[in-house]
Amino acid sequence: MLTPLSASERRRTVRNLIIFTVVALASGWIGAYIDTLLPEQAEEDTLGMAFWLVVPLIAVVLLRSFAGDGWKDGGFALRFRGNLSWYAGALIIFPAVTALATGTGAAAGLVNFEGFEADTYFRLFIGLLFINVLKNFFEESVWRGYLTAKLVRLNLSDIKIYLIAGMVWGLWHVPYYLVFLEEATLRSILPVDPLFFAGFAVLHMIVWTVMFTELFRITRSVWSVVLLHASEDATVNHLIIDGHITFSSGGAWVFSPVCGLLPGVLYLGIGLWMRKRRIDGEVL
Repeated sequence: MLTPLSASERRRTVRNLIIFTVVALASGWIGAYIDTLLPEQAEEDTLGMAFWLVVPLIAVVLLRSFAGDGWKDGGFALRFRGNLSWYAGALIIFPAVTALATGTGAAAGLVNFEGFEADTYFRLFIGLLFINVLKNFFEESVWRGYLTAKLVRLNLSDIKIYLIAGMVWGLWHVPYYLVFLEEATLRSILPVDPLFFAGFAVLHMIVWTVMFTELFRITRSVWSVVLLHASEDATVNHLIIDGHITFSSGGAWVFSPVCGLLPGVLYLGIGLWMRKRRIDGEVL
């Protein structure tokens, strides 16, 4: 258990969080500007996008190494002992909610599985799962291992932690939706203007943040949320982008595993259930 912060440590933590937030949120727009200087690049694989991805991590490394943040609260230990059920849950939450939501949508006649190719989908799922464990270790070391961990150490209320972490995490993605990602890809997920999509996605990520935050706090390990995030990436995106399922009559708004109302409510419910378990003392 980490000791409470002194007044000077609190001031330093707040200062460093402000620095981190400014740098992280600026990184995507600076990356977009870099791409205007280098127009001859492959779509969705640009130097500017790489800049956006890596700068928050570099900021965390510098703040932890040279600005007094230290490394003790990053949750880098696996902590399997007593947490195996939570690791199993991290692996199955997104597939289970996706199956429930899309299955319900199919029963309502608003989700079409005619294009679903099980062999192709599950082979890609396995490949993406392993790739994204590596990728998301670096991302979750930033958003849960640093941002969330520092907000927890400031002893903020749970709702403030959810809102701040979720808003910063979501706003960091805005350049991705508006600049780096093809508009056609966005419209394949939800047929709306990219700016509206970005705002809707930020709200959805705040909802997801409850679940991500509580899993991190329960296990005290960034690896549990790495697995949760990797499972999400492997389950959800290519299901729609590769045409395995389609929606009709506005079904995406309710049943889409990326941004649908039903999955969002289920993820929020799971996150609040995790919070209750933590507060009731049923977990460490």
